[in-house]
Amino acid sequence: MNNDTVALQSEVEQLRAQLEEAKRQIAELNQRNTSLQATKAAPDSGIEATPLDEMEMTLRRLVQRIAMILQAEKTVWMLYERESGELVAMPPAYGVDEETIRSLRVRATQGISGQVFREGRPQIFLDAVRDPRTIKENVAYYNIYNGVTVPLIVEKRDEQNRVVDRQTIGVLHVWNKRHGEEFNDEDVRLLERLASSLAAVITNMRIYQEVVEERKELLQTIESLYAGLVLVSAEGRITQMNSSARQIFNVQGDVSGKRFDEVFHHEGAVEMFRRGLATLKGSEAEEFGAGAELTFSEDGHERIFQVQSAPVRNEDGKPIGIVAIFNDFTDIRNIERMKSSFVATVSHELRTPLTAIKGFISTLLMDDAGFEESERREFYGIIDQECDRLTRLINDLLNIARIEAGESLKPHYTDVDIKELAQKVVMIQRQATSRHKLYLEAPEQMDTIIGDEDKLDQVITNLLSNAIKYSPNGGDIRVKLEDLGDKVRLSVSDQGMGIPKEHLGKVFEKFHRVDNRDNRKVYGTGLGLFLVKHLVEVLHQGKIWAESEVGVGSTFIFEIPKKLKLEEIEDAHPA
Repeated sequence: MNNDTVALQSEVEQLRAQLEEAKRQIAELNQRNTSLQATKAAPDSGIEATPLDEMEMTLRRLVQRIAMILQAEKTVWMLYERESGELVAMPPAYGVDEETIRSLRVRATQGISGQVFREGRPQIFLDAVRDPRTIKENVAYYNIYNGVTVPLIVEKRDEQNRVVDRQTIGVLHVWNKRHGEEFNDEDVRLLERLASSLAAVITNMRIYQEVVEERKELLQTIESLYAGLVLVSAEGRITQMNSSARQIFNVQGDVSGKRFDEVFHHEGAVEMFRRGLATLKGSEAEEFGAGAELTFSEDGHERIFQVQSAPVRNEDGKPIGIVAIFNDFTDIRNIERMKSSFVATVSHELRTPLTAIKGFISTLLMDDAGFEESERREFYGIIDQECDRLTRLINDLLNIARIEAGESLKPHYTDVDIKELAQKVVMIQRQATSRHKLYLEAPEQMDTIIGDEDKLDQVITNLLSNAIKYSPNGGDIRVKLEDLGDKVRLSVSDQGMGIPKEHLGKVFEKFHRVDNRDNRKVYGTGLGLFLVKHLVEVLHQGKIWAESEVGVGSTFIFEIPKKLKLEEIEDAHPA
């Protein structure tokens, strides 16, 4: 027995050394995880598995040596599962294959396993078949005839090596003493010492696996961020760069470990990181935190990013690198510019009719002017037109406000003679220009449709008004009406400036105006086509689009059904 004791002490010392190595590896991983300095791994590849593999091998060797030292045919360990209230057998085991061992589950209130777990004291059973504490189904299934069960206890100690906390996490079984012998009290003491090492390895494996999962989730979260994230170590090397950041900097593949100034070819970004890293060397790092705007050009398009950067610190509070977050502010900046332009444009649009009205009224108030009646009536007519123009602008603004508030414009559906309506609008618009010729092409006979006549009048008027406005040099404007069976199509074509290809998909957006040197003197709010799109697509279940060639002209086309599904409009946009 003395030889066995010496061998046991040797085994325990080896296991302790292995345990310390495992602890060191876990501490190292925790440090890397906290500071985000670990080498980047792809989200689906996990992280380095070497420490975990080593701990699993240690655990497997430990289970085998327990069976060898105690001369047992089988060794099984079980962990307590809080959710189910059961003790669950876990691989690796000795003398039982892993697939079979996974089926062993015992309520923590049953059998010798439950007794040992609850009381925290070891138990010997010499005759498994007759012992009233054993679960007979398991005894028969696993062919058990005697054994020892000890608790798996994890102890926490303070700096003076005093136990400050004890927790039982499961139990350890050895079954069937070889050569027909029986287990004794010395076997129990040996098994308790080995169980202490086993519990420590198991606990550290669980901690390590939690760290692995947390880090994997962290990497997946960082990788899926819409904002770009770049982490640079104090030595100037990239330790983390997510997908969005790689796209911003047009970087392919993994660049972890490379210097940031070798990877980034944007002077502003390089300078920002240089300044940030320089502050880490002095006391300024305590208050470091910077925000900047960087502009990136790609294929002729500019993207504006707001960048927030800050130092990354380790557990001791020491700065170990710089993290920068890149948020795409391009659309926000564009909207701000469009709104500024919109305010200026609306101011002009309001001022123009008001100036005309004020001027003609002031003229009429001059008693000594001696105006003829025909002149007075002409002035009144101009004032009336300018008031109508002002009313249309205000109505557009009110309608847009209703749409923005999620309120649909209240429709009034009737039978509409679309051909007659188009003729009326064309006739009115002819009076608004002397430089253009307006034509209407339509079949001799057209069915009436279901629609809101006033809203359709607004749509056609807006399209014709735009065609006149954006054809400052005159030309032909053609309105074509087609019967497509269950739908009608109306198109408005001009011979004006045309719309650049990159703007075609945006002309129906709110506040959007094509800005070039040919149309800078053509004023408008940028709301008309946005409102038209709403009237066609929402209130008339149709579609609208534009076709254009710069310098040749533009065509705006919309299609609407002859019969509306009114219940769908009511459900989606209740009046």
